Amino acid sequence: MVGRTPMVRLNKLSQETGCEILAKVEFCNGGGSVKDRAALFLIQDAERKGQLSAGGTVVEGTAGNTGIGLAHMCSAMGYKCVIYMPDNQSPEKVSTLKLLGAEVRQVPVVAWTDDNNYNHQARRYAESIENAVWTNQFDNVANRQAHIETTGPEIWDDTNGKVDAIVFATGTGGTLAGTSIYLKDKNPKIQTFLADPQGSVLYKYFTEGKLERTDGSSITEGIGQGRITKNLEGAPIDQGLLVMDADAVKTTFSLLYDEGFFVGASSGLNVAGAVQAARLMGPGHTVVTCLCDTGHKYYSRLFSRDELEKRGLLECIPEAHRHSLH
Repeated sequence: MVGRTPMVRLNKLSQETGCEILAKVEFCNGGGSVKDRAALFLIQDAERKGQLSAGGTVVEGTAGNTGIGLAHMCSAMGYKCVIYMPDNQSPEKVSTLKLLGAEVRQVPVVAWTDDNNYNHQARRYAESIENAVWTNQFDNVANRQAHIETTGPEIWDDTNGKVDAIVFATGTGGTLAGTSIYLKDKNPKIQTFLADPQGSVLYKYFTEGKLERTDGSSITEGIGQGRITKNLEGAPIDQGLLVMDADAVKTTFSLLYDEGFFVGASSGLNVAGAVQAARLMGPGHTVVTCLCDTGHKYYSRLFSRDELEKRGLLECIPEAHRHSLH
């Protein structure tokens, strides 16, 4: 199953802000994350273009969830799957990919401008073998098309057109760009916000026009960016919001203990961004975001006392709940 995910009201945060803060529950997709939408469209795009035929190989560079989406679809559709990923991702992601039948190649973290970046290695490998495609999630606009055709219309229908703002973090840019394109076409007054983690360039780009990183690195995985991808190019984004790790982690644990959702840090960052947007706009507005995936893949980091303490984030979690950390 891909798409038609539930939308829920986040009660505590809605009460605190005086806005309706709503979230699409994207971990209800078949592969467990919002990236299933892009994965399906990337494979279908390759098939339509004749780049992939029976028994072929799908190759992608990914920090995790797109790879998981591709792997479970490849398994069902009879394709092989090879994933190149940075070697700083959670071990749970690697184990999940292998369980789904993907071949995982972890490579050192280097910048996009380096020929050994995981995406460039994925492209070269796909070019070196027969009947293979590099799906190129960052710059293949089939990614954002998935959200033009599915996420955007679903949000419009779920809210009966009564949506004032959307807020999404971005890695490839597909979710935010595609959803923004669709919803702005329906109602140009809808505000579109990009929620960005510390250490990314996108906040400064969308507020000051500079490709300049904010300070620090983030505990969040798979979001933030050092460049403007093809999926982001031309997207009607109104404003950037900077969400610090302390706020993202605090919100992630609030979602668990106050709202009942066990999610990863990118979901916490999305919701923290939605709260920022709600406070900027004032009471009475409807703000929509998404819960990207569950917290299961982040157990060894996000829910680790040692990791949180090392990053100075342990104090973000209420004392009463710290006993649950491992």
